[in-house]
Amino acid sequence: MKTEIDLYLIIFLSAVLIAASVNDLRFQKIPNLLTYPAMAMAVGCHVVMNGLNGLLFSTAGLALGIVILIIPYLMGGMGAGDAKLMGAVGAILGAREVFIAFLFTAIIGGVYALILFLIKRQHFKGFFTRQAATLKTFIFTKQFIPIPGDSNEKKPKLCYGIAIAIGTLFSVFLEFSGFYTFPI
Repeated sequence: MKTEIDLYLIIFLSAVLIAASVNDLRFQKIPNLLTYPAMAMAVGCHVVMNGLNGLLFSTAGLALGIVILIIPYLMGGMGAGDAKLMGAVGAILGAREVFIAFLFTAIIGGVYALILFLIKRQHFKGFFTRQAATLKTFIFTKQFIPIPGDSNEKKPKLCYGIAIAIGTLFSVFLEFSGFYTFPI
């Protein structure tokens, strides 16, 4: 059974995720003013509750959360705010739970991207060709050289903060309700 402190952390996490989603929808940006304090508060809370073990628990989740999304960020598939938001999620939930939240986020994000692709198909001309060429260049030269698109093309924005929020909250709901116990 979860403790009262865990419930407060989940309420805090929910507030952070809602604020991030609203900002991502309105401004296509997740502000540092949201992610950095969330990370600091989560680490601080875990340290106060569990000392060194809490510090290790929270920083491991923070690091894994950022690392999980750093490659898509470096490839231009998402913003740095998305990676930092997942880091904040990790600082609150720990490494095991942030990984599970990421799995649900990836599924939600994939469905979201597919829907966006189907709705705005004309905006994606050449995108996949450029990504494949970038990957091919990286494999053969070991250098990451992104191939830019036409500067005049208008790209639809995938607000991945929404996928992070839905995927994370879904995984937290399932964990709190006892629907899963992954042996991680």
